[in-house]
Amino acid sequence: MKRLEQEPTMSEPKKTKYDRQLRIWGESGQAALETASICLLNCGPTGSEALKNLVLGGIGSITIVDGSKVEIGDLGNNFMVDAKSVGESKAKCVCTFLQELNDAVNAKFVEESPETLISTDPSFFSQFTLVMATQLVEDSMVKLDRICREANVILVIARSYGLTGFVRISVKEHVVIESKPDHSLDDLRLNNTWPELKSYVETIDLNVPDPNDLNVPDPIAHKHIPYVVILVKAAEEWAQTHSRNLPSTREEKKEFKYLVKSKMVSMDEDNYKEAIEAAFKVSAPRGISQEIQEIINDRCAEVGSNSSDFWIMVAALKEFISNEGGGEAPLEGSMPDMISSTEHYISLQKIYQSKAEADFLSMEQRVKNILVKVGQDPDSISKSTIKSFCKNARKLKVCRYRMIEDEFSNPSVTELHKRLADEDYSRAIGFYILLRAVDRFAATYKKFPGQFDGSMDDDALQLKTTALSLVSEMGCDGYVLEEGLCNEMCRFGASEIHVVASMLGGIASQEAIKLITKQFIPMPGTYIFNGIDHKSQSLTL
Repeated sequence: MKRLEQEPTMSEPKKTKYDRQLRIWGESGQAALETASICLLNCGPTGSEALKNLVLGGIGSITIVDGSKVEIGDLGNNFMVDAKSVGESKAKCVCTFLQELNDAVNAKFVEESPETLISTDPSFFSQFTLVMATQLVEDSMVKLDRICREANVILVIARSYGLTGFVRISVKEHVVIESKPDHSLDDLRLNNTWPELKSYVETIDLNVPDPNDLNVPDPIAHKHIPYVVILVKAAEEWAQTHSRNLPSTREEKKEFKYLVKSKMVSMDEDNYKEAIEAAFKVSAPRGISQEIQEIINDRCAEVGSNSSDFWIMVAALKEFISNEGGGEAPLEGSMPDMISSTEHYISLQKIYQSKAEADFLSMEQRVKNILVKVGQDPDSISKSTIKSFCKNARKLKVCRYRMIEDEFSNPSVTELHKRLADEDYSRAIGFYILLRAVDRFAATYKKFPGQFDGSMDDDALQLKTTALSLVSEMGCDGYVLEEGLCNEMCRFGASEIHVVASMLGGIASQEAIKLITKQFIPMPGTYIFNGIDHKSQSLTL
């Protein structure tokens, strides 16, 4: 007999250590973190704060790249250096501090300027899962993005600049199975039942009980019929009198609620109140969403020998939807809590779980067949992976990001004009432009605007000229840059303020965790933080 191999489970000390985060991304997410390697470029306050969060989370290994020494000014904004560190290697000092936070993390440092490494040793970055680049100027960002894309390494860029800054992700493609959206309808199929559910619902009588007639349902039992049954029966009754259509208009949905309410015997039947509140689920669209339709029709779903596991499963999903699924994705198989007798709830639970298991087996076979067809091992995708895919098939996400060079040289003019016309986004666009303009200013004048005393007025004027030239290149002639923003950027003097750096570092580390664990949906564009107005906005250009 072949011995069944069990997947390794996490030790109890680790479960205790990472208890809170395990509740969010589970053991599989934690395992992904513990096998990931992160490279941080520049360990000022922004980079140090970002890496601190990842170290505390149990990242596998970190490598800090920074060629600078700790200066007196660093003591005021970086909690990971102290007075004894002045004159020492910043990379070494921050690395030592972070290692103390979690001795399970493998921590290393390289005393080298990130810009030098990007120019002279691009292959260095291919060894990492993710590169976290902080405080890089535009030219270095563009070069690093090319390097990381060629090596299939995830890049997260963070920049803190006075009271503003940004975070941006750059990766060719990022696929998410466990997207865990904030709002998602339970997969109950109330308007598209299958034979077993339909048969079970038909065995339950919703007729109003008569206490004088022993042949009708018990009033107590009537209060414990789950809302799934109530709504399926009400939907069938509605369809019979509406040409097999379900309620769609606002008026029809209101009438449908009255139909459900008419089945109540007394006002204390909480199960019927629950059914009325959930009545909108009957009107949910059948089949798959437009987003899932686009994924199964994506060019990558035409799989070959080099296709990833994700796209192999998408190809199987496409076949399933057209065949066994009857236009639907595999059933998730879970049921929410509801007022119900234990007997009804367990019976329904078994029906949903059986359907989900049958859908999984169909998907598993299709995955194996496709793997054989493209010349891959039919067992190369595990059962647990396919099962997770089936459970989340309605919520898949594919994220693709433009190269930074493309965004800079050819931004979406349509999106730009849309945001420029939106008063709420005017400052976000202004900061986006100025954060690019300060790098051009620095390339020309070998300093950042306002960096040295006595040149504020001249710098503000030169920065405005640089910014307006950039605006013209972006196809936004006529855009009036807010006068005060240029002055503010000069007042910032390229400083990193700890509270802003901590905020942006936190956002960057949060996105890094999403990308490494492949859970939750990462930000789609450039996140702009505006500390003056206390606003955060995303621009997809």
